[in-house]
Amino acid sequence: MSEEKIRVIKDYEKLDDQIQEQIKLVYPNGFSQYLISFTNKEGKLVSALPFETDDKYYLVRMTLKEAKQIIDEDEDYDDKGNLKDESREEYEDKYSDLDYIADNIEDDDFDID
Repeated sequence: MSEEKIRVIKDYEKLDDQIQEQIKLVYPNGFSQYLISFTNKEGKLVSALPFETDDKYYLVRMTLKEAKQIIDEDEDYDDKGNLKDESREEYEDKYSDLDYIADNIEDDDFDID
């Protein structure tokens, strides 16, 4: 029997640094083209970046504008919006034992955090 993963909806800036770094490895060319839309519990349309760790499914809330701004302001990304080689290598070494996947996220039954 497999356990159900915890589902979390959270803003990018509220994620701990380790999760942000893992997200950068999964999305080395930026976030904007990977945003999905879903209807939240209040019936509002929300956009988010799907991300999966070994024990949780995340929907990281962000608008298209915020997704681009995060990459523009992050020193780990170059001027073209790509993760710098040195940052990629550092995070790959740091998280080499983790298996993270960024697809097949279902957008229901998430805990709002």
